[in-house]
Amino acid sequence: MLISTVQAAEAGAESGQASGMSTIIMMVLFAAVFYFLLIRPQSKRQKEHKGMLEAIQKGDEVVTGGGIIGKVSKLTDSFVILNVAQGVEIKFQKHAVTATLPKGTIKEINN
Repeated sequence: MLISTVQAAEAGAESGQASGMSTIIMMVLFAAVFYFLLIRPQSKRQKEHKGMLEAIQKGDEVVTGGGIIGKVSKLTDSFVILNVAQGVEIKFQKHAVTATLPKGTIKEINN
C-alpha cells in the first residue's frame, strides 16, 4: 500500500510539471498572436501616416480627420493651413490630416 501511494505522488508531480510548461507555452503563443494581430499593424499604420505627413507639400489636396477637404496653402512644423474655399483658410494641426488626394479632386467635387 505504501509503494502505490509513492508511485501515485510521483505521477502527480510529473503531470504538474507538464501542466506548468503548457501554461508557459500558451502564454508565449498568446503574446505572439497579440503582437502580430494588434501591435505590429498599428505601428505600421503610424509609420505610414508619419511618412505621409512628412511628404505633404504646398499645393497638395488633403482630407482632415473631420472630413474637411482643402488645398495646402502654407506649412509649418506642426500646422497646415488649408484653403477650403476662395478666400477661406483654416489652420489645422498636421496630425489632423488623414489622407492626401489626387490632384484635381477638389475641382471634380465642385463641378
